Amino acid sequence: QLHLVESGGGLVQPGGSLRLSCAASRFNLDHYAIGWFRQAPGKEREGVSCISSRYGSTYYIDSVKGRFTISRDNVKNTVYLQMNSLNPEDTAVYYCAKARYYYCSGSDAEYNYWGQGTQVTVSS
Repeated sequence: QLHLVESGGGLVQPGGSLRLSCAASRFNLDHYAIGWFRQAPGKEREGVSCISSRYGSTYYIDSVKGRFTISRDNVKNTVYLQMNSLNPEDTAVYYCAKARYYYCSGSDAEYNYWGQGTQVTVSS
């Protein structure tokens, strides 16, 4: 069975940084697009960022553009989400997910494997 495991979450002060990791097992991350999603308490899950497989194209929602950077290390079979200038609105459980294909999609239904999530809390 395919697995995705997130790590790197934690408590950080406003303005701080965290780097989330999404490690894959039993499949090659570089064959598929990988997305990062988040869900805050009382809110719906939203897509935050995605990196495609074929060309490494990256996508971000407007609220994180210029602050978050998604990248992949094919040797380590891991995708990262570098998060800078964090603010309390970024507080959520963050999930990575494998897309069905090499391209990114805005629909949750196009992601067929999900990690268990990692908590990010931004608070002073």
